[in-house]
Amino acid sequence: MTSRRLATLGITLFAALALTACAGTPDTVGTSASAPASPAAPTPAMTLAPFPMGPATSTTPLPSNLPQGCRDILTASVLQELDGVPLNAEGMGGGIRSDSTRVCVWGEPGAVGTRLVTLIGYAPDQPARDALYALGNDGYTCYEPHGGIRCEKTWPSATLPVQEGRTLFYRDGVVIDTQYSNLAPAGYTDAIIDALWPPAGSVPRTPAPTPSPSATR
Repeated sequence: MTSRRLATLGITLFAALALTACAGTPDTVGTSASAPASPAAPTPAMTLAPFPMGPATSTTPLPSNLPQGCRDILTASVLQELDGVPLNAEGMGGGIRSDSTRVCVWGEPGAVGTRLVTLIGYAPDQPARDALYALGNDGYTCYEPHGGIRCEKTWPSATLPVQEGRTLFYRDGVVIDTQYSNLAPAGYTDAIIDALWPPAGSVPRTPAPTPSPSATR
């Protein structure tokens, strides 16, 4: 990313921060009354790069009713590419974490070379923007589609003859962080973006979850 590109991104991030400061505080649990949060499962074999998660100012509800919620945010064409791939299999780390982050893990248990893990959760605005800026300096391609910030990068696996990669999208205090190995369905991240923030005039694919009584304001 060139110096001019980084400077432009830094100015845009500052302006976006000023605009989001007045948004409402989210439900930090975000599950429906009929779908209590599931206990955190063991960390999947795929090592995940960290991203700053935590309480954030947002008006965006997170997916509910996992693991079905992981399917609801995808389109039919993406689901077709994932046909036959286990979702949130036991011991793979899928579910709802204590900080309300949703974890969708697509992959066969034991098949460490083929895996797709998506974290969808609240991220504090300034730490999130700082993390994305750092990724831009680390070789990620960052740009600003769909009213948010997207950073992505692919690389060959250090141990297997497969391609690995990571795609992140940040908007309204919510980050979609997908890390994958040998499993990258076309349009995957775009499908999740359109599910969380439906384009004007479109019919939402996912119903808004019922706020939890324990939500903080």
